Amino acid sequence: MSLTVAKFGGTSMGSAHTMLACAEIILSNPNTKVVVVSATSGTTNLLIELAQHSINQDWSGSEQIIEKLLLKHFDIADKLNSPEEIKSEIKNIIDEAETISKGIFYLKEISPRAMDSLLSIGERISSMLFTQALNLKAGKEVAKVFDVRLIMATDSKFNSAEPQPNEIKKLAEEFLIPNLQNQIAVTQGFIGRSKKGETTTLGRGGSDYSATLIGEAIGANIVEIWTDVSGVATTDPRIVPQAKMISEITFEEAAELANAGAKVLHPQTLLPAIRKGIPVFVGNSFKPGEGGTWIKSETKEKPMIRAIALRKNQKLVTISSLRMVNAYGFLQNIFSILAKYKISIDLITTSEISVALTLDQPYLLTEEIIHEISQFAEINIENNLSLIAVVGNEINTTSGISAQTFTTIKDHNVRMICLGASRYSLCFLVNAGEGEIVVQKLHKTFLEN
Repeated sequence: MSLTVAKFGGTSMGSAHTMLACAEIILSNPNTKVVVVSATSGTTNLLIELAQHSINQDWSGSEQIIEKLLLKHFDIADKLNSPEEIKSEIKNIIDEAETISKGIFYLKEISPRAMDSLLSIGERISSMLFTQALNLKAGKEVAKVFDVRLIMATDSKFNSAEPQPNEIKKLAEEFLIPNLQNQIAVTQGFIGRSKKGETTTLGRGGSDYSATLIGEAIGANIVEIWTDVSGVATTDPRIVPQAKMISEITFEEAAELANAGAKVLHPQTLLPAIRKGIPVFVGNSFKPGEGGTWIKSETKEKPMIRAIALRKNQKLVTISSLRMVNAYGFLQNIFSILAKYKISIDLITTSEISVALTLDQPYLLTEEIIHEISQFAEINIENNLSLIAVVGNEINTTSGISAQTFTTIKDHNVRMICLGASRYSLCFLVNAGEGEIVVQKLHKTFLEN
């Protein structure tokens, strides 16, 4: 049996109208047997606001958010001609959110476990509504809700749980695959369950990650990611109107672009697809006829430069010490501190006496971390920088790429260069105010001829 897993983001789930349009996409492909959905547009933000009002002792504000959640989802349910039992179940789930928020209010604190339970509310409701949209569009019952927590096994690291692929596969074979012969399973992205039965969330890019993990577990032939853009572009069209959509791109290129801030799948999302060689399609649910981008192991063409990405709000950390010269253990000391606080390093360069690095989540660099590093080295932090990534193929072994890049932007000061570690990218930092201009110049040089 050929299997497709399709995932829809929050904007695709934003209204009854968009849900019905997405249902048409699903019903047009008989191979689509699993649908993964995000919360309806704006719902996750409302749930975060609910937690904030509660912890700030503003119960009136909390009640307003609860009412807003109820009215928002009842409105969609009514427009989908939902039976009363669906509306009753929506009310029960939102009552859970109210109970959790009351606990936050009375305790004056929120645990990561409670936050994950609260954040799961959105996906649980949207999966019910989209199931109704599918059945309404089909004119008969073709879909049922499937609780992803039956198979999405994770560890207990709340807010950013680590999935357990082997266990997910085992559970999918037992609970999910037998249900796919005669119906479509509509399930939730972003959420999972620990060994203790606690609800967890997968963190950044979690819904897309859920889709590829399920695709891996059930042996899917294709994973489709439906969003509000028509695939992956050569750069952000808001910066360069001449940017073009890319018809196909390799997993490695896509990962480099995502790392550098492009609006494409988060790198961890691609890991299950890479492990099993499952092609991933990124398309626009609002304009499905426009096609999209295929992300796969091999592409017909491997251009020297595929795309250019920009990531703003970067922090450059330089750690220096004369004791680093001809000494061992210096880098280990730095990395052990960062690992202790679960800080992910992005780019790194070294010299005889210093290490320069950027951080994937710069806001996590606390005074406590800075103090620990300062015990054995001088630390300097520069803010307001932008990361530029020129992404393509064999960049580290093709002569002239660096010269052409830096000649193009010779009027701009470059703070850090990373070349050689990857065959697929050349990365560097520039002042924040110059990032978009640099992207425009490089795009014209490499991608508009």
